[in-house]
Formats: sequence, C-alpha cells, structure tokens
Amino acid sequence: MKLNEIQDLIKFVSKSGVSEVELETKEIKIVIRTPKTASQQQVYVQSAPVLTNPIAHSIAPVSNPVSVPVAENKNPSNQTGSSNESKYVTIKSPMIGTFYRASGPDKGPFVNVGDEISAGKPVCIIEAMKLFNEIESDIKGKIVKVLVNDATPVEYDQPLFLVDPS
Repeated sequence: MKLNEIQDLIKFVSKSGVSEVELETKEIKIVIRTPKTASQQQVYVQSAPVLTNPIAHSIAPVSNPVSVPVAENKNPSNQTGSSNESKYVTIKSPMIGTFYRASGPDKGPFVNVGDEISAGKPVCIIEAMKLFNEIESDIKGKIVKVLVNDATPVEYDQPLFLVDPS
C-alpha cells in the first residue's frame, strides 16, 4: 500500500465519523482509531509476520524537509481583511496533518508576523502519521499573516501563511 493511499484512508476515516477502521493485507496491517476528540487521531502500522522472518519490522520517525508549493492568492474574497491581500502570496500545506509553529513546546515559533523569510527557511512543522515534516519556504518575502492556529489539523493545499514578496 502506498503512502498516498494510506493518507487518503486516514482523511476518509476522519471525515466519515467512523471510530475505528482495520485493514489487513499480506504485507501490512493498518488500524485507525479515532478518539473522542477529532483533533487526536491514532494510527498503527504493523508489518504482517512472514514465515521466514517472524520478527515484525517497526517504522522509525524520519524528519524530511518538504518543499512547499507556493501559489499566488488569486481569490482574495476568500480571505478576511483588506483588498490589498491580492498582492500577497499564499504558502499552502503540502500534506494533511497537524500544524505546529515551533519545533517544540519550549521553543519559539519558526516565523512571526513581520519576519523576513527566504527560500529554504523553515516556516513550520506538519506532523503526519507521527512523522514531523519541516516545511520550508520557496519564496523570499515578509510574513504578513499566519492563517492557522498552532497544534490544529490542516488539510492538503490549505493556506498557512500570507507573504508579501516585495
């Protein structure tokens, strides 16, 4: 099963309201349990035992920098605020997961409103399936607005930041 198929399954389960889904194939077993609060979702992935190798493999968390797709904000009516927002560029989420502004609870945020950013600078972390993915900016500019609250779920292609590229 491919990673994007697993992500689609998680997205479907979170939107359907089902409390538990279990899927098992020859290679993999996936159990998704949704706790009472929708913002906390548990995912268990376990390799199926193979007759020649009875030891189950575990998946270790890996932090990989992810290049963020950047698109111009072509529909400013969806944003709240002044009509000047049409000149801003939107940094969007490259995946579904949980948005974090800092690398830890005792650390400061990667960026604040008014901060200058450049291409390759980390702007946030998105946790997906217990993997912490550092999101880097593809553009140079100034952070105008943070559109997502810390530790909240985000969807694929959801706007995260407004950036003034000038």
